[in-house]
Amino acid sequence: MMKYVDLFSGCGGLSLGIERAGGDLVLAVEKSAMAARTFYHNFFEPMADARSWESYLERPLEIQAKQGVAVSELGRVLENDDIMESLVAENLDLVVGGPPCQGFSLAGRRNPEDARNRLPWEYLSFVERTQPKAVVIENVVGMSHRFSGDGDSAFLQLQQALRETLPGYEVQGVAVNAAHYGAPQNRPRLMIIGLRQDVADEREIRSTGSLWRSSFADGPESTPVPPLAPVPTVALADAPTIADAIADLQSVFPKVHTARARKFRKVLETKRNWGLPGATSMTGMPGNQNPRSHSLRTQDRFRLYQWMRDNSVPTRGLADIAKGTAESERILAVLRTKRFPAVAPDGTEIAAGHTEMLGEMTRLATKKHSQKALHWNAQAPTVVTLPDDYVHPSEPRIFTVRELARFQGFPDDFEFQGKETTGSVRRRVEVPQYSQVGNAVSPFLAFAVGKMISGALGLDPLK
Repeated sequence: MMKYVDLFSGCGGLSLGIERAGGDLVLAVEKSAMAARTFYHNFFEPMADARSWESYLERPLEIQAKQGVAVSELGRVLENDDIMESLVAENLDLVVGGPPCQGFSLAGRRNPEDARNRLPWEYLSFVERTQPKAVVIENVVGMSHRFSGDGDSAFLQLQQALRETLPGYEVQGVAVNAAHYGAPQNRPRLMIIGLRQDVADEREIRSTGSLWRSSFADGPESTPVPPLAPVPTVALADAPTIADAIADLQSVFPKVHTARARKFRKVLETKRNWGLPGATSMTGMPGNQNPRSHSLRTQDRFRLYQWMRDNSVPTRGLADIAKGTAESERILAVLRTKRFPAVAPDGTEIAAGHTEMLGEMTRLATKKHSQKALHWNAQAPTVVTLPDDYVHPSEPRIFTVRELARFQGFPDDFEFQGKETTGSVRRRVEVPQYSQVGNAVSPFLAFAVGKMISGALGLDPLK
């Protein structure tokens, strides 16, 4: 068993993969009560009742820590000697987490009040006090940008900081994509993986000293996988698509029963496949599959996006019309090359001819040019916290929480708690279901990382 702590745990995507790789969770720390509720509900006991969760939040931090999930900022945990002493006594194998690092700078040691630096330094302080055998720091690709005046990017500076964190760590930087590990989603991420120096020396494990990039298992650009990098698990032809992932959740597109789809859905059938207690018997549609409500005008625009996708008409044309920069004759010339009547995937007729279609495009024009209808036979783009840019392939709506969770790799009985979405200034403090999914590490990628760490520590990688 691999004892681990998950800091900045969110709803539990990283922990889910570590559990499947033989992890034994000691503590999760998450400041968002919404995300922490989902974590506790799935990893420990049901928390569908809001009053029960409110009762949990009222418990002292020490009690929460003993029960597995501390709903708190990391700083409060570090200040609690009882909690920290108990964690030190656990002799942790692994600490994982994704502290916000985009503005990280080694100069933060001189300015600990700088909010951009405080959380990564708290993470490193936790590592220094507990001295786990292995460390994983996950964050978005933005860590590679140069935000400070120190020269190197936050990503490179944080690697150096981990090397210098007592008792010292062998550190490997990796650029990984969840698609290379079984997720039906193009999701690039940066990770920093560290092995305590005495363990690395004993097992003769060394970093390459440079960034390693993942690829599909059979990719021509694939390079030898370093000992501190997760081994890609999927060949390009075996990479699941949007249809493989979610076609069974709706009625417009024929059900997909390919071997690839069956394999993907079998893995996501239950949390038991991932080392967690299974939910109560589930019949019918999985939870969190609530289609969003849209106005009739918005539905018409989504159908138009789908037709434009299928007819190779760029959706930026609607933004050009809205801005007054598009010429009607030029648009008509393009539309005259298309077949009519124009019918949406759900059978709704959009326009009988090209002149009527120009009228529809003018009526539905919008300056927002990032929205697009996705293809059934492609992989999903990166799942984000605001899902409005991605239109369902064949229904006039955006994706549900469950559909996006499938793209990430969450099992169907992994239930997301709290409100589905939020808006306005509440986005600064609330983490509803859509945000929980968008913020998570893909469990597929986390599983590969967990197997690699387990192997590096000489442990049995599977429960």
